[in-house]
Amino acid sequence: MTVTLEHTHTGLRLASLAGAVALLAACSAAKVDSSKIHTVGAENFYADVITQIGGSHVDVHAILTNPNTDPHSYESNTTDASAVASADLIVENGLGYDAFMQKLEAASPRAGRTIINAGQVFGKHPGDDPHLWYLPGTMQRIAQLIADELSKRDPANAKEYEANRAKFVVSLAPWMDAIATAKRKYQGTPVAVTEPVFNYTASALGLDIRTPVSFQLAVEEGNDPAPQEVSAVTTLLSTKSVKSFIYNQQTVEPTTARLLDLARKSSVPVIGVYETQPAGMTYAQWMKAEVDAVQRALQSGKSTEKLP
Repeated sequence: MTVTLEHTHTGLRLASLAGAVALLAACSAAKVDSSKIHTVGAENFYADVITQIGGSHVDVHAILTNPNTDPHSYESNTTDASAVASADLIVENGLGYDAFMQKLEAASPRAGRTIINAGQVFGKHPGDDPHLWYLPGTMQRIAQLIADELSKRDPANAKEYEANRAKFVVSLAPWMDAIATAKRKYQGTPVAVTEPVFNYTASALGLDIRTPVSFQLAVEEGNDPAPQEVSAVTTLLSTKSVKSFIYNQQTVEPTTARLLDLARKSSVPVIGVYETQPAGMTYAQWMKAEVDAVQRALQSGKSTEKLP
């Protein structure tokens, strides 16, 4: 049975309480491997970090996984509900981005379950930009919390978890180096965006985001931006007043599609960004690829609309 939840970045609404009960019943019958620590990553990038740190000692279930679909719509299923019900450790984003997790967790309370909520970890509040995985420093802290929790539950393999955590942090170094290099070259460069998906990294790069905040928030919430806001972004692109157009590949609507076409026609390089980790990439590789795309756009005027 599928329960539909309608998502905006301010939260989700459970469409069927009866469905939640049915999901809970399905969870109770789930069979799990008791030899592993059962974990859930609400988004696949958190699941990736759990996997890298826990290795063969963890069973990891990722809920939001498809980079080719809009993650703002979510349909819960018995597999996800069962994974949440049996999870010893859950890592979620919070800030309303994945509010469906609170619904699933409430439907299947579990004594001793640990929940790492990134928004709470960093002291963020509802209304703050929820795209925390694009904030340099986020995953180092989350990785430490994951390693600590796994070590607490499985002391015999604590050294392995800590070694894997250290290895993961090292894997982020090329991303951090790329940010530092790009910032030296391009700090203050004007850019346009469709919504604030990439804004944390853009700020770390020192880019000057010219798109009105009201436009970004309207698109993020699935609303139509005001005509004057659309006109402002149209002017930025048609006059080439910005050096790149940062476009959320996973949220396509008529207004942003028209602006994408305008950017192409105006020879403003397009940078496609994602809310879900692309298949075949680790978190570190994905973050580095996005910064590389920025550098290509600003250095050579080349678009990277989609990652491999």
